[in-house]
Amino acid sequence: MGQGTDAARLASEPGAAEGPDATGSAAAGAPPGDAVPALEQKGCEAGRDWHGNGAACHGGGPRAWRRRGTGPFYAALDLGTNNCRLLVAEPRGDSFRVVDSFSRIVRLGEGVSKTGSLGAEAMDRALGALAICKQKLRDRALAGARLIATEACRRAANGAAFLARVREQLDLELEVIDRRTEAQLAVTGCVNLLDRQADGAILFDIGGGSTEIVWVDRRDGRQRRSGLVRAWVSIPIGVVTLAERHGGVEVDTTLFERMVNDVRDQFVRFRAREALRSRMRSGQFHFLGTSGTVTTLAGVHLDLPRYNRRMVDGLWMEEADIELMMTKIRGMDYEARRRNPCIGRERADLVLAGCAIFEAIRGEWPCGRLRVADRGLREGMLVQLMRADGYLRGRGQHNGPAGALPQ
Repeated sequence: MGQGTDAARLASEPGAAEGPDATGSAAAGAPPGDAVPALEQKGCEAGRDWHGNGAACHGGGPRAWRRRGTGPFYAALDLGTNNCRLLVAEPRGDSFRVVDSFSRIVRLGEGVSKTGSLGAEAMDRALGALAICKQKLRDRALAGARLIATEACRRAANGAAFLARVREQLDLELEVIDRRTEAQLAVTGCVNLLDRQADGAILFDIGGGSTEIVWVDRRDGRQRRSGLVRAWVSIPIGVVTLAERHGGVEVDTTLFERMVNDVRDQFVRFRAREALRSRMRSGQFHFLGTSGTVTTLAGVHLDLPRYNRRMVDGLWMEEADIELMMTKIRGMDYEARRRNPCIGRERADLVLAGCAIFEAIRGEWPCGRLRVADRGLREGMLVQLMRADGYLRGRGQHNGPAGALPQ
C-alpha cells in the first residue's frame, strides 16, 4: 500500500487573482450567480472563530439556513509555499457556487530549502495577503470555515512562530496539516473529474514545497475501506524548492534533465511504484493534474490571451498535445515566459521546474491523456464542510467515495 511521508503543495493558477465567477461545479462554464448579502446569524460571527479544525463553526445544517432564505456560506483558505488562496461558497444542489475568492502569490517558502526558516519579507507578504482574506471573511457570516497552512509552515523552524504572529495580529487561527491530509483534500476536491470509463487515474498535485501522487483505483475501489484511493506518496520537492536548487531563469536541456532525475530519485518513497506500473499495463488510466503547471500547460495549449478558469478546468489533453506544449514552454527563454499571459512574471522562473516534475511523473507512469483540474485543496475543504452539515450528498457518487487514505 502507499506511504505518506509528510509534504506540501502549491496549486498556483495563472492570473493574479480570482474573481467571484468561479464555480465548484464540474460544469466549468456555468454562469455565476448574483451576489449574496451577508447574513445575521448566531452560528459563526463574521471575523471571529476562524479555527483550523474545520469543525468549530457550523450554523445548524440545511434546515436552519433554509429558514433564513439564503446561504449558508462556507470558507476555505489555503496558505501554501507559493500562494495564499481563499474561496467562499454556498451549496447549490450537489455542487456549490463560489461567491467570493482571492489568490495571491506570496512565496512564503522562499529560501526555506536553503536556510530552514521563513524570511522576513516572505512573512510580510503573506501577512498582507491574509489581511485581505480576513476582510473577505468578515463580509459574510459563515456556517463553517477551515484555514490551513502547508509545507512552508511545516518545514520552517520558525513556522509555528509565524502562525502565532498571524494569530496575534489578525486573529486568524491556521491549522498546519500533514501531507496525508493534503493528499486527501486534493482527491476530494478533484474526484468529480475522474473518467467514469477508466480503470483508474494518477492524480498529482505539484506544489511549491512538495508533490503529492495518488493512485486512484476505480476498478476495485468500492471494495476498500479507503474508497478509490489505492496508494499515495508525498515527495519533498515542489516548484519553489526545485527552482531554488537548480535555478529557474536560464534552463537548458542538461539542467532540465538534471531536474527530472532529481525528482525521479524520490520515487523510491512510493511503495506501490511497481504495483501501479503493473496495473497500468492491464487497464485504462489517465492523469488528473491539479497544479499551476498543468493549468499553465492548458492555457498555453489553448493560446488564451488571458487565463480563463472556465476554459481550463476539466479540459482533456492528449499525449501529443502535452508533448507539444512541454516542448513549446521548454523552448521559451525567460523573457518569453514572462510575457506569456498564462505564465507571467511571477511564474516565469518556476514553470520549468513544474514541467520537470511532470516529465518525471510521465516517464515513470506513462498515460495517454491528462485531465486538467483548476481545483484542489480549497474545494476539498468546502466539500467536507458542506457534507458535514448535510449538503452535497449526491456529489461524486458516480465515481464512488474518495475514502480515507491508506496508511
